[in-house]
Amino acid sequence: MKLKFIGADHEVTGSCHYLEACGRHLLVDYGMEQGRNVFENVPLPVNAALIDAVFLTHAHIDHSGLLPLLYANGFRGKIYATEATTDLCGIMLRDSAHIQMQEAEWRSRKGARNKSIAQITPLYTMEDADNTMKCFVPCAYNEEIPVEEGIRIRFTDIGHLLGSASIEVWLTEGAVEKKLVFSGDIGNVDQPLIKDPLPTKAADYVIMESTYGDRLHTAYRPDYVRGLATVFQETFKRGGNVVIPSFAVGRTQEILYFIRKIKQEGLVKEEADFPVYVDSPLAVDATEIFNEHVYDCFDEE
Repeated sequence: MKLKFIGADHEVTGSCHYLEACGRHLLVDYGMEQGRNVFENVPLPVNAALIDAVFLTHAHIDHSGLLPLLYANGFRGKIYATEATTDLCGIMLRDSAHIQMQEAEWRSRKGARNKSIAQITPLYTMEDADNTMKCFVPCAYNEEIPVEEGIRIRFTDIGHLLGSASIEVWLTEGAVEKKLVFSGDIGNVDQPLIKDPLPTKAADYVIMESTYGDRLHTAYRPDYVRGLATVFQETFKRGGNVVIPSFAVGRTQEILYFIRKIKQEGLVKEEADFPVYVDSPLAVDATEIFNEHVYDCFDEE
């Protein structure tokens, strides 16, 4: 068994781990680096066509965003992910491909004007994203799944995003079995929509994210519903409109939940029946997917 850290070992984004075991080449996540790039991801140690399978912890682009590039470079294996993660990737990878194509077109036009930049090729295309989705194997939570001889996995809800999971991996080589746990991004407790993270009982090795590893979070939680209601009340009273910038997947759905509670509890007196507009096709599509996974992913409360 060999484990190699490809990305996110010095920074937050670009998560990817390479695992060689039982004669197979495996990846856990294949994410895109985002924001200020300080540490470059190392190249994959084998050709993309030799990768047998990918285990995906969740749909955020810094964990899934290079999967279409993997396909474009020859990967034809299986991508194991929860059902909700599979559905979210169906819209998020296409959105990412659209951005790649737009950016390449813009840079090519800019280069053509000053003749200093050659034609720019996008990192991957919409077709690559669509073909990548054909590799997905949707998996239920808490079920052991045979992947290859000597390899089993199980997804456990980790409470970070709809469909997010830690992944337990059992590897049997010869007469020796080892269990690895890849935590993925770990969520917090008492979130508005999704369930709390579930613990894993035992492991031989744990590969864990540590974004907040050097911080101690307090138990204090602000009352988002009443705080937002106060902003609405004061803004409407002076004749204004409220504009809320928000991530399309995850945060937008939480804000819609808060607004629903505000309306149900009648917390805004000035204009109780105020309209709400979500000005993002990706956020609208994501909200529909959230609604489709209420029973398997949402907190009962």
